[in-house]
Amino acid sequence: MFADIIVDLSVEALDRSFQYIVPREMEDTIAVGMMAVIPFGRGNREMTGFVVGITEQAAWPVEKMKKILALKTYEIGIETQLMQLAEWIRRQYGGTMNDALKTVLPVKRQIKSVEEHWLNFVVDEEEVQRELKHCRIHHYKAKERFLQGMLEQKGTMTTKTARNIYNVPKSVIDGYKKRGFLEVSDKRIFRNPLSVQMTEQGQDIKILNEEQKAACERFTGEYNQGIRQTYLLYGVTGSGKTEVYIEMIKTVTAEGKQAIVLIPEIALTEQTVKRFVAALGTRVTVLHSRMSEGEKYDQYCRIKEGKADIVIGPRSALFVPFDNLGLIVIDEEHENSYKSESPPCYHAREVAIRRAQMAGASVVLGSATPSVESYEAAKNGTYTLLELKNRAKNARKPEVHVVDLREELQQGNRSVFSRILQEKIRQRLSQGEQTMLFLNRRGYAGFVSCRSCGYVIKCSHCDISMTAHKSHQGDVDKLVCHYCGHATYMPKQCPSCGSPYIAAFGLGTQKVEEMLQKIVPKARILRMDGDTTTGKNGHEQVLAPFRRGEADILIGTQMIVKGHDFPNVTLVAALAADLGMYGGDYRCQERTFDLLMQASGRAGRGEKPGEMIIQTYNPDQYCIEAVKKQDPEIFYNNEMAFRRMAGYPPYTSMFLVLVTAPDKRQAETCIRCLKELAQKKEILCVGPSEAGLSKAKDRYRYTLYLKSTEDAELEQVKEYLEQQIHTQPWAHHCTVQFDRNPMSSY
Repeated sequence: MFADIIVDLSVEALDRSFQYIVPREMEDTIAVGMMAVIPFGRGNREMTGFVVGITEQAAWPVEKMKKILALKTYEIGIETQLMQLAEWIRRQYGGTMNDALKTVLPVKRQIKSVEEHWLNFVVDEEEVQRELKHCRIHHYKAKERFLQGMLEQKGTMTTKTARNIYNVPKSVIDGYKKRGFLEVSDKRIFRNPLSVQMTEQGQDIKILNEEQKAACERFTGEYNQGIRQTYLLYGVTGSGKTEVYIEMIKTVTAEGKQAIVLIPEIALTEQTVKRFVAALGTRVTVLHSRMSEGEKYDQYCRIKEGKADIVIGPRSALFVPFDNLGLIVIDEEHENSYKSESPPCYHAREVAIRRAQMAGASVVLGSATPSVESYEAAKNGTYTLLELKNRAKNARKPEVHVVDLREELQQGNRSVFSRILQEKIRQRLSQGEQTMLFLNRRGYAGFVSCRSCGYVIKCSHCDISMTAHKSHQGDVDKLVCHYCGHATYMPKQCPSCGSPYIAAFGLGTQKVEEMLQKIVPKARILRMDGDTTTGKNGHEQVLAPFRRGEADILIGTQMIVKGHDFPNVTLVAALAADLGMYGGDYRCQERTFDLLMQASGRAGRGEKPGEMIIQTYNPDQYCIEAVKKQDPEIFYNNEMAFRRMAGYPPYTSMFLVLVTAPDKRQAETCIRCLKELAQKKEILCVGPSEAGLSKAKDRYRYTLYLKSTEDAELEQVKEYLEQQIHTQPWAHHCTVQFDRNPMSSY
């Protein structure tokens, strides 16, 4: 027996399978999807690889082949269907097969299960009472504590409880085992990543309104008829999309099927998970990046053992090993975080649709601001459109005020807070209501510059300005590169001219907090950004007190306006709406519209009416007009006309080719050669040019765009270029990355 194995090395030249002999003792154990330890290369270095095929036919003379050293049977392997999905991902998005396999691999490293040792009395209570009396007479305190504890626990408890709660030494437990008082049994426990208390189903029953019922009935009717398709649930903020998801999941699980719910990591809060757990019960589990590998491993084991059939998580949850999948829900489907930025650069929406097709499942995409691609697909009939046009419980849409910051400046207000915003904040404080203020930049200030010579301090490893951060003592003492993480101290003088006039400029969340405290000194203010939410439960540690009403104002980056529900928030403000509008790529208007529209939905979700204030230097932009009038059609009509005219997705497909190298000339040569090869295939090329971030982590960066209206043609050119990359000398010291329909600029 022979096994085809892909080595765990993401190198284009090794992007193929290697055949190994399966030792006779492994023949009954080995399976496709397992991980194996193999000798690799001339030095027979021990490497890990993925078993992608098993055959009785040798591809080479047997005497020249090597044997598998070991099988990692303790690992959770890759299901056959996920292996096929990995191959599709590699073809569709580029990168190596190893990259694709590691993407769908459940747990990335060896994890051991956790077992608890249970102590159980095997003698009757009368015998225990006699022993307890004997211990009291002879003052055997440790034995007395143990016996008393076992009686309190009704004759059974864990060794951990005995040691930690009753302070019983191991010698006492061992003694009673030898005397035949106890028997010990091992029981597998699952590390629970939820701080949510698991409840039985039916604890959170909500009555649906007519729009919600219509959407559920359409889905259920078609599902029961065997129709499997992709739906776009287009519902305004606060319209009750989550309740619709839950009813759809109930339809699917009633048929014995399984469901995956994808939520952007930024919105995957305890509050969100609670709603699903309360409605769907203990069959729900959650996966996310802040969980330990052990917690992830245990959840995968629960899934494999049939103890969980609903998984909630970010894009990585798409690859859970379900064998009877019935539904994939993608909440906030427009979010950028569904696009991977490392190879393979897949989009979870596209991969979800492909996995659903393979499994015979349906897909539901939900959003108040659908991506332009999904909106177009719903308009042309590729997706089935389900609409929720009104807020649940007939709550009113927020009133939106647009403030022209140019006029504020002309009238002498140099503060980041417009006069109307200051007035509205004070009004909320007097009424006992809450306010949310957001800004698309964390830290204290955007950059540090010399006022004498204009020098801007940049990261020594990247072509990007350092961001200033304040210490707890209130001084700007640290500069951080938000791209590579490099940190350094704030200089006392300009590194270029020696001037002492060097200071932080721009605006960050820390600085906003400081300025606001001066305007409303008695206000209780919380700040939520990447610096205040580190750790597993970082988000909830900020959100929970705000939800309980222990703070009046929440300041943060865009993470505070994603999917949260605070009934007492009646004012939301975008302090600088222009920050994301000119990012140098064609999706800037869409991202600004998404963010502002989602933010407007945070205000007035309870019984009180809500207001939103948008501060901008460009109030006439169509993305801002659409939010002001609460009319998304204004945005979509303008944006689709622009995309069609300029040849951007969804009307064409694109591949961004990113070349990086430690030497600038090597990168230039490589990108130029790739363009020449692509042009021979008569594909439209835009560029090459230096990347927007021209140097990062000590590597020079160049980009080239390939465009076509035919997906198949673009895929063929990408495959051709990949073949050339690992055979041509001009690419030897370069790294080449392909990104299909990129979501951000490079």
